[in-house]
Amino acid sequence: MKGATLSLALLLTAGLVMSTPVFAAGSGGGSGSSSNNPCNSGWVWDKSKRKCVRQSSEVDQESLYEAGRQLAHAERYQEAIDVLMMASSNDKRVLNYLGYSHRKLGHVDVGLTYYRQALALDPEYTLVREYMGEALLQKGDLKGALEQLSEIRRLCEGRGCSEYNELSGQIATYIKNQDG
Repeated sequence: MKGATLSLALLLTAGLVMSTPVFAAGSGGGSGSSSNNPCNSGWVWDKSKRKCVRQSSEVDQESLYEAGRQLAHAERYQEAIDVLMMASSNDKRVLNYLGYSHRKLGHVDVGLTYYRQALALDPEYTLVREYMGEALLQKGDLKGALEQLSEIRRLCEGRGCSEYNELSGQIATYIKNQDG
């Protein structure tokens, strides 16, 4: 936690503000309308304050998760890690996106560690199983990826499951590339 905060402070001190805004879901109520507000690097949308605030451990956990998730999806993986490291380590979603961001940076084994921690909290979390399957494919572990796919199928039985479709597509591509 201390290292992530130090890294963040160094980034902010150096004035490295990315031009791509971070959009963190900031729905203020249950009306279904969401108010997405852009926050620059080093800032996150605080739902309770309804404004962009400097990253700190005092920002509410949901805001940290949302900002980290959106940074990861924007391919700003190190920034996502810095934000997510300030959130609760007992949140399966935070652990999942820490794993995702590390994996996307090429730290597959670190990513797998976070995925396993998320599964320890919730073995039925299909998104982490999908991402874990993708990580296992990166390591050449087809059998492990197929085990994750089987678990996703079991968990999603009787309903559509995008995680199953995503991982099965990744596995099909992996097998095709191995044969060719």
